[in-house]
Amino acid sequence: MVVRLKRSVLPSALIVLALVHPTKAQSLSGADIRELISGQRVYLSTPFGVELPLIYQSNGTVIGNISGISIARMFAPREAGKWWIQGNVLCQKWPTWYDGKQFCFAVRKIAINRIAWLRDDGTAGTARIGG
Repeated sequence: MVVRLKRSVLPSALIVLALVHPTKAQSLSGADIRELISGQRVYLSTPFGVELPLIYQSNGTVIGNISGISIARMFAPREAGKWWIQGNVLCQKWPTWYDGKQFCFAVRKIAINRIAWLRDDGTAGTARIGG
């Protein structure tokens, strides 16, 4: 009976581990990135437990609205910038956020509605798509 229990528990445990810890995230091409985020709301995860919403419109405009976050009063709480695909990275530029500097991001899909990003300055994070 003990042998049967071990044999039946082990495959289930391996399946759970595979779902919780994917072995490889899917790197996305420029076309994949455009298809995934164009027309979508993307919620950037922060170390403070707050998600920052960005709306990537299909016309190349990205809208950020952090007016609901108390620290946003020190910044422009709402801003419209530009986004585009350059090769296999997502690029964006805001008029005043980040002092108007352009940044580009490599994007990997880590779950059905989650991505991991790596900015060209080495900053990394995750985001949730839609919802």
